[in-house]
Amino acid sequence: MDRINDNYAVWCEKASLYKADLDSMSDEDKKEAFYKDLEFGTAGLRGILGAGTNRLNVYTIGKVTKGLALYLLAHKKSGVTVAISYDSRNCSEEFARYAAAVLAECGIKAYITDKLQPTPYLSYMVRSLKCDAGIMITASHNPAKFNGYKVYGADGCQVTDNAATEIFSFIEGVDTFSVRPADFDKAVASGAIEFADVTRAYLDEVYKRSVGAARNVSVVYTPLNGTGASIVPQMFRERGFNNVTIVPEQAMPDGNFPTTPYPNPEKAEALRLAVELAKKTGADIVIGTDPDADRIGAAVKTGDGYRLISGNEMGVLLIDYIFSHAKALPKNPVVVKTIVTTDLAARVAERCGAEVREVLTGFKYIGEVIKKLEQKGEGDRFVFGYEESYGYLSGTYVRDKDAVVASMLVAEMAADYLKEGKTLADVLDGIYSEFGKYYHRTVSFTYEGAAGAQKMREVLASVRNNPPAEIDGSAVVESIDYLTQTKFDLPKSNVLSFKAADGSKLIVRPSGTEPLIKVYITAASGGEQRIDAILDQVKKFM
Repeated sequence: MDRINDNYAVWCEKASLYKADLDSMSDEDKKEAFYKDLEFGTAGLRGILGAGTNRLNVYTIGKVTKGLALYLLAHKKSGVTVAISYDSRNCSEEFARYAAAVLAECGIKAYITDKLQPTPYLSYMVRSLKCDAGIMITASHNPAKFNGYKVYGADGCQVTDNAATEIFSFIEGVDTFSVRPADFDKAVASGAIEFADVTRAYLDEVYKRSVGAARNVSVVYTPLNGTGASIVPQMFRERGFNNVTIVPEQAMPDGNFPTTPYPNPEKAEALRLAVELAKKTGADIVIGTDPDADRIGAAVKTGDGYRLISGNEMGVLLIDYIFSHAKALPKNPVVVKTIVTTDLAARVAERCGAEVREVLTGFKYIGEVIKKLEQKGEGDRFVFGYEESYGYLSGTYVRDKDAVVASMLVAEMAADYLKEGKTLADVLDGIYSEFGKYYHRTVSFTYEGAAGAQKMREVLASVRNNPPAEIDGSAVVESIDYLTQTKFDLPKSNVLSFKAADGSKLIVRPSGTEPLIKVYITAASGGEQRIDAILDQVKKFM
């Protein structure tokens, strides 16, 4: 407790902006807010808003930004530029402007969006303005109490493990309360900070990924009170989708996310209002984007209601659709999926004549595949990349998942298949008839606070040291520890994978951004009941 009390005392003395928060803290609040510093990794920072070293606030934002500035200046003495954008979360614009002001004080030019914009927009902005780095203020689909800080490299991809480690070394050397930002308005007037808008160029790149010409489809769209509202409706209008209804309660940016506690399109609850509106309007498809518009969820009209399409399923549908409907495809096309994404995606892609590459969880690894292809002059071979957590990318104009291009492709796909007398559910069932149905479920176990962090370490160590010998009665025939394996050309990662003789799978990993252990369950047969049985087995580890 000495460290906690010492840190608290320093903040009480120096963090005047958060005096009220500090004064009202209980002993437990102090412990959670000061027992450690927020961790900076390849996903940047993510934390609960508030005062403290383990919270996201202007002081932690300032410290990280100063560390990033020192890192950039160590590699390039002058002419450094950084792109900055932000989502609809509480404090996002404040944090973005504060980061820009810190960079300006360090002699680094900051290009900042003049309004909230999606994460993929930031990735494009870095690339189009030829910046040395990018900052996105977002906590993606987390609850309202969170915000975050993502760092992108000059290629528009989230920084890699090695770069994150080096940036962190500079951050550690920064005294939190020594950071002095420039005056924002004066920095704008001097040109040290410049507002930037690349919307037209970005959307033009999105439109190049168009596959179908049909537009006769009715859509209910929800931005879930996030950044999708700033650009997805414009995309629909410009691409000729004239029958689009936006969920009114979720149409405007709102960091409190008043209609859903967890604004994640992976969750049925997040799309509930959209589905209810679709039932009233008779819409053919529901499309929802998360708060920073890099993920997309969907539901399709069927004979007896609306069927949610999972992230795994939508990726399979998009691969099948792009390869069957695109007017032109490259020679030796490449499709990229993560190791936790359904094996059905690989089977469909291979049937379509594509080379399939597997990467670790995290879209930056898909971005690295694109980069390596481009370095060999083969960038056009990349056709599609996705991860089961509802993130998709077609094209190489950005290096992150993009719900804007995904929304366009899903609407086109629904329209094309309706013209052929089919729904997305019909097409999906046809794929299952061809390859057999895969059953998947991702389950998260939450471990909050200091005690939770220790428990997470213990659980992962237990699974690693006492791996399962069978998965619901089927013997495990392949075990992979991605921290120690040498079979695959992949970075080391705290991921454990187990495959049974019948094709069932378990993959266990800690979240890189939340206090969670994620478990990915695949049942090769037996349906949801088999998934339930495997989950019961998993719970014994947790």
